[in-house]
Amino acid sequence: MNAALNTLKRAVFGLSLLGLAFQVSAQTQVDDAWVRGTVANQSASGAFMTLTADSDSKLLSVASPVARDVQIHEMTMKNDVMSMGPVKSVDLPAGKAVKFDPNGYHVMLMGLSGPLKEGDSVPLTLTVENAKGEKEVLEVKAPVRALTNMESHDHSKMH
Repeated sequence: MNAALNTLKRAVFGLSLLGLAFQVSAQTQVDDAWVRGTVANQSASGAFMTLTADSDSKLLSVASPVARDVQIHEMTMKNDVMSMGPVKSVDLPAGKAVKFDPNGYHVMLMGLSGPLKEGDSVPLTLTVENAKGEKEVLEVKAPVRALTNMESHDHSKMH
């Protein structure tokens, strides 16, 4: 009986160490993730967040079951012309928060399977790779915000 108890204690301790090891390997933090709500028959939307990696890394891809195609895009201004297009990856410098917002990098969810309503939650799977070539997969549940909810662009709070 005592031997069985000791074996159980060692197993629990070993599993708890595995849990710690898993937490230590988590290298990228995702904050303020959200997805813009849609109107009827709208087939695309954007996902936004802030990513902070603890070592030089890059965001390689994003996937979601609510969209047929998910791409990382960048909005740029050149000669007073705004353009938007896909990028292969986004650099995440060590310790520096990289914002994904409507005016820069963002995630495009295209070929939506249905409308995205305020209060819904959209699962996103992010794949990040560090400088050593180690990949990290992050599962994020991003709340859907109404089209009119642009609190991040409310300049009245800045005064």
